[in-house]
Amino acid sequence: ELFVQYLATYSYKHGRGKEKNALTYSDLSHTAEECETFQFLADILPKKILASKYLKMLEKEKRDGEVGEDEEEDEDEEDEDE
Repeated sequence: ELFVQYLATYSYKHGRGKEKNALTYSDLSHTAEECETFQFLADILPKKILASKYLKMLEKEKRDGEVGEDEEEDEDEEDEDE
């Protein structure tokens, strides 16, 4: 309970909470990302992104993965030739 209170207070003070007089998810995710004390929460409180950006990231990773697999296959074929 005290930990959650400390996280909320820290996020409010170091985020835009004072400007809006409210604590937002973005304040919490920014705190988790920037503050070393709360770094372990970065996976739990990720920054929000648009679905379109996420889909583009997945597509890029897929393309990069296919290129990486092709390179690995080429290396394997070269090893077999030797």
